[in-house]
Amino acid sequence: MSGHSKWATTHRKKEATDAKKGAVFTKLANLISLAAKGGGDLENNFQLRLAVEKARAANMPKDNIERAIKRGGHDLTGANALEEVAYEIIGPAGSVFIAEAITDNKNRLVANLKAVLNKNNGQLGSPNSVLWLFNKKGMITINLEPPNDKISDELELKIIDAGAEDIEKNEGEWEIYTQAENRQKVEQKLKPLGLNIKESGLTYMAKNDLKINNPEAREKIEKLYLALDELDDINNVYTNAHW
Repeated sequence: MSGHSKWATTHRKKEATDAKKGAVFTKLANLISLAAKGGGDLENNFQLRLAVEKARAANMPKDNIERAIKRGGHDLTGANALEEVAYEIIGPAGSVFIAEAITDNKNRLVANLKAVLNKNNGQLGSPNSVLWLFNKKGMITINLEPPNDKISDELELKIIDAGAEDIEKNEGEWEIYTQAENRQKVEQKLKPLGLNIKESGLTYMAKNDLKINNPEAREKIEKLYLALDELDDINNVYTNAHW
C-alpha cells in the first residue's frame, strides 16, 4: 500500500458504490464548481472538461453537472464560497496523512474530521508537522484504452522529453509525474501526442514510505484512510503508510 498507487485502485473500485449513495456526486460537484471558476466553456477550460468527464463516467445526472458549473461561474463569496484546504493528520503506528478538501464550510468540515479521527486513532497535526514528509508533484493520468493501449518506446521517450520525471505503469493507465510548477506545461506538450488524458492535477508523494508489517496496524490505518475518504468534502487522501 502507498499513498497514491494502491489507494488509487481502491478509489476506482469503490466509485460505483459511492455513486449509488451519492457521496461521490458531492465530491464531483465541488470539483466541477471549483474548475468552473476558470470559465464554463468545456472547450476552453481543460480542467473543467476533465472534471465533467469524470462526473459522466460516474453516471452523475446531467442536471447535477449543469448546476455545479453554474455554481462555479457565479464566483460565490462569503458563506457559499468554495475553497481548497489541506489538513495534516497523525495516524496509527507512526503513519501520517494529508487530507485535501474542497468545502464551503470549514467549521462543518473540521467538526466532521475530528469526529472521524476520534473514532479511528488519529489526530490533527499542527501546520507543517506532516507536510514536510511529502513532496508536492504534478500528476497526469493517461488512459491506455485503444488506440493507446500499447505505447511504443518512441512515444514513451516523447513523454519523458515533455518533462516527465517518473512514470508509474498501472494496468489500463499510466501516471506521469512532473515538478508541480511544470505540470501544465507538460500537459500542453502531451496533448499533441494523441494521448487520452484522464486526469491532471497536483499530488503529494511521501519522501519515504513507512512499511507497516503488523496486521493490526494495517487494519487501523486502512480504516482511518477509508473513513477520511468517505467524508463528502474530502477530495484526496495521501499517506506514507506502505505494505
